[in-house]
Amino acid sequence: MSNSQDAMIMARLVREGRRYWAGPAGQGVWQAQRACLGPLCERWFGVHGLELGLAPTLTDMCPVRHALRWSPTRELAQTDNTLVCTPDALPLPDGCLSLVVVHHLLEVVPDPHHLLQEAARVTADDGHLILFCWHPLGPGGWLRWWPGQRRRLPGRGRWRMPARLADWLAFVDFEAQRVDYCGFRLPGGLVHNTMLETLGRRHNLPFGDSFMIHARRRSQLAQPRRGRVVFPTPIAGSTLGNATGRAASGEGDRG
Repeated sequence: MSNSQDAMIMARLVREGRRYWAGPAGQGVWQAQRACLGPLCERWFGVHGLELGLAPTLTDMCPVRHALRWSPTRELAQTDNTLVCTPDALPLPDGCLSLVVVHHLLEVVPDPHHLLQEAARVTADDGHLILFCWHPLGPGGWLRWWPGQRRRLPGRGRWRMPARLADWLAFVDFEAQRVDYCGFRLPGGLVHNTMLETLGRRHNLPFGDSFMIHARRRSQLAQPRRGRVVFPTPIAGSTLGNATGRAASGEGDRG
C-alpha cells in the first residue's frame, strides 16, 4: 500500500476519531484519562514531546518545552507544531523525545507492532513512553459483543490486555512501570460518576473503560549516550512534513 493510501486511510480514521472524542462519551473518558495522567506528567520535565492520537491533547499540563502533535495530512493539522506523517514512520532521530504518548492508536492502525517500535525508537533513554488503550474487561469491552459495535469507534479494532502490551514493550526494550485504570462507569452509562471514578482509581480496579501504561527504557550496562534533536525556535511553517533541525551529538539537550 502506498504512503498516499495510508495517509487517506488514517485521515478517515482521524475524522471519525475526532467526532467521537468531541461527543459526550468521548469527553467523559478523555477527562478521566487526563486526571489519571496529570499527577505523573506534572513531574516529568523535558525538552521535546510527541502525542500520537485522535483526541484533544492530554499533555498540555506537562512541563515539556516543545510539544509536537501528529496528523496524517496537512489539512488535518490543528497546530503549528504538528508532525505530518504516517504514525509508523516518524521522521525523527532516535532517542530525541522526553515524552511520547500513544493514545488509542494501537487498536486501530494496520501495523501496531511497527507503531510501537517507532514510538520506542524516538523515546530518549531517560524518557517516558505512555500508552492509552481500551480495556477488554471494561464496560465498553462487554458492549462490543452487541451487533454493530465493532464497526465504529471506539469499538473498532483489536483491544488487548495490559499483559500482552507489556510483552510488546519488552520486545522493544521497554518495561511497564505501572498500569492505571480509568474511565469507570456502569454498563450503558457515560463516564461522569465521580464516586465510581474516585473509588476505581483509589484501588486501581481493573474494570475501567481504558488503561494507561507508563513505560521506561530498560537499563543497560555501558549504554552509549544518544544524540538529541535540536529544532529551530520557532519552527517555521504551519506544519512539519518532515522533522527539521539537526541531531546534536555528544552533550545534547537533556530531557
